Amino acid sequence: RRYSYLRIARTSTQAGPPHCIIFISLYIGPYNPSAVRYVRLHSRSARIELDMVTKDEFWNIMTTYGSLIWPAQIIFYLIAIVLVGWVIIKPGKLPDFFAKLFLSIAFAWNGVLYFLTLAKGVAGNSNGNYINGFLFILVASLFAIDLFRQKMRFTLPKLRWQKYAALLLMTLVFCYPIFGLLSGYDLASLLVPGTHPCPTTALGLVLLILALPYINRILFILLIFLAVPFTPFLQIAKYGVIEDAILLFVGLYGLFLLVKYWKPKIERA
Repeated sequence: RRYSYLRIARTSTQAGPPHCIIFISLYIGPYNPSAVRYVRLHSRSARIELDMVTKDEFWNIMTTYGSLIWPAQIIFYLIAIVLVGWVIIKPGKLPDFFAKLFLSIAFAWNGVLYFLTLAKGVAGNSNGNYINGFLFILVASLFAIDLFRQKMRFTLPKLRWQKYAALLLMTLVFCYPIFGLLSGYDLASLLVPGTHPCPTTALGLVLLILALPYINRILFILLIFLAVPFTPFLQIAKYGVIEDAILLFVGLYGLFLLVKYWKPKIERA
């Protein structure tokens, strides 16, 4: 029994980070099932870390991707500004249609070209690129479906604080590349709404916030899932994408409003 225990501990150290080696010196002794479970748990977390790319590798992929698609970033960015301005200044069926069409194209772009083709290495040795690619394509499909259903209409809220909050968040989303420049990134490394997943998700969420409470809840929940749980630990903490704090803030605000307007009897003010 002692031999099998030591075998587990040694397996957990293979190709793992240095802290796993400590387990051998700590746990040599009588067989202890709880200690074995502890080693197994930490060996799994070590393998997850090994599957992920490093910070330098992440930014190299961003730079390569940005260079390959240039100048699509500028085109998507300008179109997004025009469409959002159109929605805010003169809301109606026509601007709603083109805004949904743009979001459908943008999410499909990120699902296919970013996660499944040009930047698929961002997930390392895991299958994260396929999962994210599928989710972004699903979101694109849901926006495309509403082109025909016409359930969602983008208008500024009537409540003053919600109106100002929506305008502030929209402004922050379009400041993504500006914050990147201030952080010292070159043009190819800038994160831009439309061509990069995080700012595109933030843009989609803000527009859906304008459509509350008449939204596709599945679509809204998918975007919140893409925005909230992993952003503070991966994009911000591990890869140093400070501007993704915008995505996190938009996601948390969207989650608050989703709960607020969950009951169908509550109408938006």
